[in-house]
Amino acid sequence: MVNFKVNGVEQHLDIEPDMPLLWALRDELGMTGTKFGCGIAACGACTVHVNGRAVRSCVTPVSEVEGQEITTIEGLASAAAEGNAPVPGLAAVQQAWIDHQVPQCGYCQSGMIMAVSSLLASNPNPSDAEIDRGITNICRCGSYPRVRKAIRALATA
Repeated sequence: MVNFKVNGVEQHLDIEPDMPLLWALRDELGMTGTKFGCGIAACGACTVHVNGRAVRSCVTPVSEVEGQEITTIEGLASAAAEGNAPVPGLAAVQQAWIDHQVPQCGYCQSGMIMAVSSLLASNPNPSDAEIDRGITNICRCGSYPRVRKAIRALATA
């Protein structure tokens, strides 16, 4: 039995302790906003927050998150609402993605949004070098200039 909170809700799952968190979220809990990309923590499509820190869930066994607080893309707006988000129903990063037309295909975007929101929570005005170090998610469409523009808009907000 593995126990942790997901988006504020206690979860008690009868699963193997070495199951990747990604598959517990997707297959056991039906939260498909977190994407499978590479399976080796290289692309970042599977990024979620564990206690506010961006983590690649495809290589994180559920045993490592025992008793922890997990936030997925589905819960990001709720978590932001607790912090008085400027737009009801959306986290500020999600609104910036819309405002700056960041996504193309959109597959990587939930992981990218989770990584960016974690970066901005710890560093509200990152330099370009800090963005490059902190956001290592891969976007096959190449929307990096719009991602940076959205981050810059959030940093100056």
